Amino acid sequence: MLFSSQLRFFAPFLPLLMLLGCSGNPSKKAEPEAPGVLPGPIAGTNQTLLPNGWKLSPAGALTPLGDLPLNLQISPDGRLAAVVNAGWGENSVQLLEVATGKLLDTREVPAAWMGLAFAPDGRSLYASGGQHNRIHSFRVEGQKLRPDSALVLGDRWPKQKIGVAGLVVDGRRNLLYAVTREDNSLYTFDLKTRRILRTLKLPAEAYAVLLSPDGTRLYISLWGGHAVVPYDIASQKLLPSIEVESHPNDMALTRDGRRLFVANANSNSVSIIDTRQGRVTETLNTALFPASPIGSTPNSVALTADDAQLFIANADNNCLAVFDVREPRASRPLGFVPTGWYPTAVRVAGSQLMVVNGKGQTSKPNPTGPNPIRDVGETGSGYIGGLMSSSLARLPLPDAAALATFSAQVYANTPFTKDRQALPDVPPGNPVPQRVGDKSPIKHVFYIIKENRTYDQVLGDVPAGNGDISLCLFPEKVTPNHHALTREFVLLDNFYVDAEVSADGHNWSTAAYATDFVEKSWPSNYSGRGGDYDFEGRRGEVAEPKDGFLWDYCRRAGRTFRSYGEFVYKGKAGVPSLQNVYCKKYAGFDMNILDVDREKVWEHDFDSLVAINKVPDLSIVRLPNDHTLGAIKGALHPLSYAADNDLALGRMLEHLSKSPIWKESVVMIIEDDAQNGPDHVDAHRSTAYLVGPYIRRHTVVHTAYTTSGMLRTLELILGLPPMSQYDAAAVPLWACFTSKPNFAPYVLRPATTPLDVRNTAYNAPARRAEKFDFSREDAAPDLAFNENIWQAIRGEHSQMSAPRRSAAVREAKTKHEGEEEDDD
Repeated sequence: MLFSSQLRFFAPFLPLLMLLGCSGNPSKKAEPEAPGVLPGPIAGTNQTLLPNGWKLSPAGALTPLGDLPLNLQISPDGRLAAVVNAGWGENSVQLLEVATGKLLDTREVPAAWMGLAFAPDGRSLYASGGQHNRIHSFRVEGQKLRPDSALVLGDRWPKQKIGVAGLVVDGRRNLLYAVTREDNSLYTFDLKTRRILRTLKLPAEAYAVLLSPDGTRLYISLWGGHAVVPYDIASQKLLPSIEVESHPNDMALTRDGRRLFVANANSNSVSIIDTRQGRVTETLNTALFPASPIGSTPNSVALTADDAQLFIANADNNCLAVFDVREPRASRPLGFVPTGWYPTAVRVAGSQLMVVNGKGQTSKPNPTGPNPIRDVGETGSGYIGGLMSSSLARLPLPDAAALATFSAQVYANTPFTKDRQALPDVPPGNPVPQRVGDKSPIKHVFYIIKENRTYDQVLGDVPAGNGDISLCLFPEKVTPNHHALTREFVLLDNFYVDAEVSADGHNWSTAAYATDFVEKSWPSNYSGRGGDYDFEGRRGEVAEPKDGFLWDYCRRAGRTFRSYGEFVYKGKAGVPSLQNVYCKKYAGFDMNILDVDREKVWEHDFDSLVAINKVPDLSIVRLPNDHTLGAIKGALHPLSYAADNDLALGRMLEHLSKSPIWKESVVMIIEDDAQNGPDHVDAHRSTAYLVGPYIRRHTVVHTAYTTSGMLRTLELILGLPPMSQYDAAAVPLWACFTSKPNFAPYVLRPATTPLDVRNTAYNAPARRAEKFDFSREDAAPDLAFNENIWQAIRGEHSQMSAPRRSAAVREAKTKHEGEEEDDD
């Protein structure tokens, strides 16, 4: 690791970084940051503030691209560039002019993924067909792509689970090699006959494949196997695997083939392999600070033509890391380059640097006006999965002076610093400790995870908050306990989930991070094209953060833990580390089980633990029924589901507040994601609640908080280190706590909406709901399902308002300028 050299290089920037990284509590600022584009701290620059608290200021000239581009390849003659778009919306292959960035042609395809390769003569282009298990083929004629016959690996998902990933063309032998991420195989195609010559099983899920310059070997990155495996073309056999770090993905070879650079997304690193020795000889730390927790997500690498410099796309840091790699085993860092949101590919074309920004420059607003999004499937342009407006950035290869300026800008964009990781913005004397390991009067944390609601859907009717009552589906009459919590404790009306959907939501809620596998897999699944995203840990290593989830951190810190339904499916733990630390009788996601029945199971288990003085330090409790089943005939009405969820929560809180451990407890309640329900601020805005003796009473807090900030608060209380750069950077919710406890128990509000009303109409929404898959969270199409819930409550012909996405969020003052009101 090159920690010391990194620190020496960036030493001139550290005073600026400390100033930017230690700004104190946002609720104390004299002037809150306004939504939109902000003036950058570097002269002549602007920044865009994202809902997660990170900022963007991409370098270079920008060309709009399609939906979630995952790869960029330069033609052999250097004149053309190809991009493959593999997001939730339209999948396509695009052709651009390298010199100008001009978009020349777009070819829509039914399904796509990361694989993309030019033939050595530049006359053909091949692109992965993803879960449709084929390879799209195009003739490159001038500035146009002409479709050619596809190469077929098998039947489409779900008949066959193959999943085409990386591609490479062997011009000498007229072969095409494809690796896969579902059946974990290497496929060899004869390009003359378009037929498969052979299939070879790989040790784990694959991502990319490279051909050595001499044409004798392939190098395959095992996304789910922390290794690169060479393949000898002459013998048609795999050679011994070369161990690298977690989630190896994109790769680059030097011109002589002697050094292989491998990006490790889950480890903030790039492994440099000596291909002759078959081992790693150097590891580059790509993060902005040495020894950072995960969260940089390096997922693409590119060398200059002379093999002197290496550019690394840090997807979650929104930047490129740049290294001088001329001398083997003596690489040194040169700086950083700011990019757009989630860069997924970087390539060098002559003297030009080309970067694909997978999520673009901002979370753009939804369509507004008189035309609502109709419940006819996931086709609305307002759906969160289709709002990632990506771009291609072009800029000259930066010299030392440009890199100095760019590096300062990158540091100015990130809220993460090592100082904030070690000493978050918490004042002394708060029940939330300033440092990991400091004592807190709170000994037990109950972390409750619910399913998929925006702020306005539940609390839009609360006068004290920034709500829109016209969008409120579950007002106080339906959710009296949720509303009581906002009055008796703290109302949070500026809380944002880090996730887009449940596929990444449960990862963000339990790890403050979603891996590159999760980020790049869920759009295909949610769009109906197929593929398994990680569903509560069942994909194994390829989907998991390198150091695990909350319970893994508890175990390492000597803290006790218990799960009630989280990462539990059909009575079994989703990950091995949860064995023996979950309640076997508590049901996970199953809409046929009432939350009030789940609560009874929790009460019995909790009381038995209290009796033997074994209540764990952390309990994660899943209460999923605010998800509802929409308008399907015979199912509980959405209002009854919401009332069931509310009553279960109220009973749980009352029971806990009358227990012997109440005086040392806090309850934290979030939604795993906000999905796509209407919200007048942003569809990432969601509800969050804090309950307990050390929570301030009768207070409104407008400070912008996130899922990661909630986790940071939990971690500090329990003495756990941050799990990622996101929770390390997030503002803890200390302003919601008081050092003057109020031990009064919570008083249950009885249900004011019947819990047993069922849908009786067999109308258009009911017929559409019949086609939805409710076997797991988010199996039903989000946009259509949310419209379906709206119509079940507001009427068959009612029109749901389009949800919104903000480029930025407002950081506002806490009511009473941080001073507490008198407790009742």
